[in-house]
Amino acid sequence: MTAPALQAPDARSGPGRPGAPDTDHDGTSSLRHEVRAIHALVHRDLLRLASQPVHTALMLVQPVIYLFILGGGLAALIPTATLGVGYQAYLFPGVLMMTVQTPTIMVGIRLITDRQSGYLRELLMAPVRRPALLLGTCAGGTLVSTAQGALLLALVGAIGLPYDPLLLALLLAAMILCSFTLTALSLTLAVCLSRPEIFNMLLGLVMMPLVLFSGGFFPIANLPGWAHTVAAANPLAYGVDLLRRCIALRVPGQAAGAGVQWSSYQPPLLLEGALLLTLGIMALLWAAHVFSRPE
Repeated sequence: MTAPALQAPDARSGPGRPGAPDTDHDGTSSLRHEVRAIHALVHRDLLRLASQPVHTALMLVQPVIYLFILGGGLAALIPTATLGVGYQAYLFPGVLMMTVQTPTIMVGIRLITDRQSGYLRELLMAPVRRPALLLGTCAGGTLVSTAQGALLLALVGAIGLPYDPLLLALLLAAMILCSFTLTALSLTLAVCLSRPEIFNMLLGLVMMPLVLFSGGFFPIANLPGWAHTVAAANPLAYGVDLLRRCIALRVPGQAAGAGVQWSSYQPPLLLEGALLLTLGIMALLWAAHVFSRPE
């Protein structure tokens, strides 16, 4: 099963020829090619997801283990009064973030391996600008990551949360935003590196601290003072906080808890979302800038 090919325009067509669009003065044809390229890249990622159900299921095993085994075990040790909510419900946003995080990392690794295998060089021969190819890669990675995270929404009832359509919609929107930002950051790192070994090594150094300081497993307020500064610069912490506060909006009695704070000020929900969106856009623009450089 293969994705749609990015076809080059007919060599007989061009500016000045009868019946051919004048792309020097009209960008309609160029825009159409770029939209088709983005669609082809997104389609390729969705086909890969649909053709690898076992791989997708295995990627969901670890979050489910954390949710039901770790969460179930610690729920008996951590009183509800400490968190304002049962531990499994507290852990759920962190598990959602963990689920969407893994596919976004794979996007960066795949870009590097595509460059090494020569597939990326063939892709760059398409009659589209390089930023459009990067945008298609980012869009495909965002959709795949969100789709995998959305599968865990079927488990909200098992941890005591209601199957409220608005709650599920809020969580899905938050996951889309988190997936986009993390995919853009992964691509930014990938375009600056040439070997997947270096990419994996850097991720091994930074991902565990980012996860621990995200508030996904225990409250940020319980960390030392210096760790609050690290959490305030951690995009995962904003994502977990966003998901947790979405739950608190729709479920009475579900306390959002003290998430990311700037000194003694906790940024509002919309500001956290805007910061994540801005970070994702800036990362994607920088990645597009680096990706556009001739090799």
